Order: sequence, then C-alpha cells, then structure tokens
Amino acid sequence: MNTTSAAVAAAVTFLWLGMVLAISFVEAPLKFRAPGVTVPIGLGIGRIVFRALNRLEALSATAIIVAVATGGPPGSVVVATAVAGLVSAVQFVVIRPALNRRSDRVLAGETLPRSRAHLFYVTAESVKVLALLVLGIALLRA
Repeated sequence: MNTTSAAVAAAVTFLWLGMVLAISFVEAPLKFRAPGVTVPIGLGIGRIVFRALNRLEALSATAIIVAVATGGPPGSVVVATAVAGLVSAVQFVVIRPALNRRSDRVLAGETLPRSRAHLFYVTAESVKVLALLVLGIALLRA
C-alpha cells in the first residue's frame, strides 16, 4: 500500500477508535452516575453526543475509504475497512433510529422495560472497535 495513503488511513483509524472508546465505553455509561443526572437529562445529552460522534464517524469512514481505495491496499485492510464501515452503517440506519424512537417515548414520560437495542448497539460497537484495531495494525504494517 502506498505510504501516504496508509499513514492517513492509520491516523484517521486510530482517531476514530479513540473517539468510540471514549464516548461509547467511558462517557455514555458514566454520565448516568453523575449526581443530579436523571434519565431524561442523560438521554438528552446522549442523543447530542452520539449525533456528533456519528457525524465524525461518517467523516472518518469516508476518509479511510478514500485513502484505502487510492492506496493499493492488501486484503486485510480492505476486509477490516469493510467490516468497520458496514457495522457503522447498520448502527446509523437500523440501531440508532430504534434507540431514538425508544428515547422519544421515555422523554415523553413512558416507563419502558430495558431495551435489547442497547445490547445490539454495544455488541456492534465492540465489533467495530475490534475491526478498527485490526485495521489500524494492518495499516501500520502495510
């Protein structure tokens, strides 16, 4: 793979990985433990934060895809890029809208049982983290 494309893709990959780890696995669960943060406030904050994260993820995915596509990548880079991109697409198109509909209901005052959609989101985030880690390592070796 050409050095410039690999370097750009690796930098963006590790930036994206850091954002996902910081937001999904640190900020999101901890905000509900802060004093005075009610479920509606936490949901409101979470929606804003994840909307911003998802926009940055879409930009990151686009930058990586362009760098990989123009760099003559090995198969491992292509597969890891595809996995990270596809998982993100499923989150954006399927899981997040379901979570938003649910949070709309909670914010409207409904009391709902625990949601399995959150488990799907966390599972998808975990797969994406692994794909980004594999991608970053593959890019450093390319």
